[in-house]
Amino acid sequence: MPALNRTVLLTGFEPFDGATRNPSIEAVRAVERDWDRAERLVAAELPVAYERMGADLDALLGEHQPDVVIGVGLAPGRDRVSLERLAVNLCDARIPDNDGAQPAEAPVLVGQPTALFTSLPVKATRALLAEAGVEAELSMTAGTFVCNAMFFRATAWAGLAQGRRAGFVHVPMPDGVGSPGLATLARAVRVSADAALDVAVDLRLAAGEPD
Repeated sequence: MPALNRTVLLTGFEPFDGATRNPSIEAVRAVERDWDRAERLVAAELPVAYERMGADLDALLGEHQPDVVIGVGLAPGRDRVSLERLAVNLCDARIPDNDGAQPAEAPVLVGQPTALFTSLPVKATRALLAEAGVEAELSMTAGTFVCNAMFFRATAWAGLAQGRRAGFVHVPMPDGVGSPGLATLARAVRVSADAALDVAVDLRLAAGEPD
């Protein structure tokens, strides 16, 4: 499909759990400001609330019909960018979401598989990130909070049509001890979007190592 006809949806999240910022949406907005590709970019902030996030995401998918969907979320306990590989059909919240909901052992989507793999070329993306000076890891868990719910919903939606891709990138809180800065996080999101658009077939490397 010609680049002019393709659409990329990038989403980040609002602050949660008493925080005053969320670097996921900050990184997405930075990519939006510097976007210079022919493909159309749609950037959106999602609520950290299971029900409203699902409704907002469904509306974005329905309106824009993106070819690539990349969710970005904050993983406060991590010190590097994580390229998520597996979304699970489970809502099991350690803390209440921003609307006070705290589901336990509930499905993200009834009738869907237990888990879905990302359709993004994560191994190639990790290699490209290494070339760009961004340390990243492949992750097998996006948790069971709202980030994972978004990831699962987007991946399930992408699987309904040939050629669509969806995935999720977790970022650490920037500028902490050993953590990358916001500019590096934005670069990671941009490289992830570029790879999703440009890399047709992912690398086949054991354990995802780029060398």
